[in-house]
Amino acid sequence: MRIGILTGGGDVPGLNPCIKTVVKRAEELGWEVIGFRRGWMGPLHYNPDDPESAARWLVSLTPDYVRNIDQQGGTVLHTSRLDPGLLLPADLPEFLAGAYPLTPGSALHDVTPHILRVLQHVGVDALIAIGGDGTLSYAARLEREGVPVMGIPKTMDNDVFGTDYCIGFSTAVSRSVEYVNQLRTTAGSHERIAIVEVFGRNSGETALISSYLADVDRALIAEVPFDVERVAGMLARDRHDNPARYAMAVISEGAYMKGGALVARGEADPHGNRKLGGIGEILGQDIRRLTGVNVICQNLAYLIRSGLPDSLDRMVATSYGTMAVQLLAEGRSGRMMALNDGKYDAVPIQTCGQGRKRVDVAGLYDVEEYRPRIARVLHMPMFLY
Repeated sequence: MRIGILTGGGDVPGLNPCIKTVVKRAEELGWEVIGFRRGWMGPLHYNPDDPESAARWLVSLTPDYVRNIDQQGGTVLHTSRLDPGLLLPADLPEFLAGAYPLTPGSALHDVTPHILRVLQHVGVDALIAIGGDGTLSYAARLEREGVPVMGIPKTMDNDVFGTDYCIGFSTAVSRSVEYVNQLRTTAGSHERIAIVEVFGRNSGETALISSYLADVDRALIAEVPFDVERVAGMLARDRHDNPARYAMAVISEGAYMKGGALVARGEADPHGNRKLGGIGEILGQDIRRLTGVNVICQNLAYLIRSGLPDSLDRMVATSYGTMAVQLLAEGRSGRMMALNDGKYDAVPIQTCGQGRKRVDVAGLYDVEEYRPRIARVLHMPMFLY
């Protein structure tokens, strides 16, 4: 058997251990693994009629090739944010120009027939896609087209529907807690209010769990619009009541003020998403204006997606890779690796597009006080989700 594998979307710690495990388990079965470079861009740009195309877009993943990749962060296959079923004209490779007209009623191309041709040309018997909603949704599309597919969920936001856990989440929380607590020294030294912005477009789970574990004063999550004057007043009181004369708040990049909108920039992608970031700085400016207190604003951004995974992410990444090969060896496909109710699971890959995974606001968040409200944990999942 020849397995294809790719990583799409933003990088997270744990991708390389997952890739390495797939290769090792496949090698034990006498199977071959090839990697597509740069996510879905790999099969998109692979030209079956160009003999040199393989060197640019394919890599043979042998045990020797992956021997040490788990000792580095990111993904050795590289990645991109691209959906071949919703392709902007500017992203269409030159050799496909004119072959795929715009999808009726849209300004996008659907080049799925080309992707199917490439997979057949390179002899892929099954494809393992590692990614978030976008990557896995297109993998589900290929499964409907008859391609044997396995999906492995990864995202620091932990918001892929159908699984309690995605690769990258634990490291994101661990790093956020670490940096929040480090910032306490500067905030306390200067008697300031500190605003820490973390990832989380639609789901505020990273901000919520980081705030819960770091015991910050206030947490603003993507699911709940906030009143900036109330938040400013609360943080001013938090600072006043703290003998060290500082206050800490964590905010999701997708949080927004009541009556306001997401803070975004740049052109929208084919899914309608623009790049987020900056709500923490805007909140900090408003707090200075409303309270007269100096504010530290820190966007953790790529710091929490860089570097090596923690032990939990390494465990899950390795186990997801093992399970994907195990299921293929059993003749199964069309599944997404998952953790549900504390146990490894494999749900239909179409599940990722059947709902939206968001914070249980009623059960885990105090909308009046803007902070985690977690008083009961008996029989709840490890990450309270």
